[in-house]
Amino acid sequence: MRKSWIAVALTAVLAASLSVAMAREPDEGVKVGNPSFLRKLVSAERIEKAASLQFGQLKTQAEAKRALLPPDHPQNVRLRKIARDLLPHADKWNPRAKDWRWEVVTLQSRNINAFCMPGGKIVFFTGILEQLRLTDDEAAMIMGHEIAHALREHARERAAKTTLTNLTGRIVGLLIFGQGGDVLGAAGSNLLTLKFSRDDEREADLVGMELTARGGYDPAAGVTLWEKMSAAAKGAPPQWMSTHPSSESRIQLIKDHLKDVQPLYERAKAGKAAGAPPETLRKGQDASQGPNSSGPWPPQAPLSGPKQ
Repeated sequence: MRKSWIAVALTAVLAASLSVAMAREPDEGVKVGNPSFLRKLVSAERIEKAASLQFGQLKTQAEAKRALLPPDHPQNVRLRKIARDLLPHADKWNPRAKDWRWEVVTLQSRNINAFCMPGGKIVFFTGILEQLRLTDDEAAMIMGHEIAHALREHARERAAKTTLTNLTGRIVGLLIFGQGGDVLGAAGSNLLTLKFSRDDEREADLVGMELTARGGYDPAAGVTLWEKMSAAAKGAPPQWMSTHPSSESRIQLIKDHLKDVQPLYERAKAGKAAGAPPETLRKGQDASQGPNSSGPWPPQAPLSGPKQ
């Protein structure tokens, strides 16, 4: 009887594990595994709050220099349209994304750069849009990649590793020298200049490809995007490219995984052609809620932007 009970318990555990694995690794789309457990050393709320504060400072400084494009600028309108198409598919990768107050801003700058901070703060520089003459598909690939960093909580993981390193250093200092430093160190102190690992970049490439495809944009545009990046890097590498693997490896990664996302793109494209709206509202969401409301943000509402 006892052996039978143990067998039943083991079966239940295995079934639950399989259910979780299936939920995390759906049949369609890319496979990237689970996020790093280390990120739990730093609370998501702490990182998102720090990002919100730094994002506010960035906007204030840009506005003072008249570098913050107004909401009705064509580039802002274009980027927010892309975001509205991509964001309905974000919570598959991170349930917290439903409650983030997403914002998209564009800064007047020749820098070839773009990023998405924790909590959904998306920033594009006009340099990356204009100097590379990005198509909507290419811009969607960049946006998807940067959103993926936020969804997979790469900044939180980096901050956690910094905290762990500082904590280890303090313990060693106490044991050897009888003194230690600040445990928190620089974790989360400057999210604007954070550099991700190559594994982070690969993961963001794959998740970004899927977001792009599900949003109805051609993920194959990643090939032409990286060809443009490579050409732009012949002089000095663009800032956005300096923290990323080589263009050749990115192009090969995209080509290798197009088969995983092409059906998603074809389905989304057919839906757009038929006039179907993006898959925006989930069950129980209220379409009257705006991006600054306390409830989940419905992506067909206007994205938050700089106040004029």
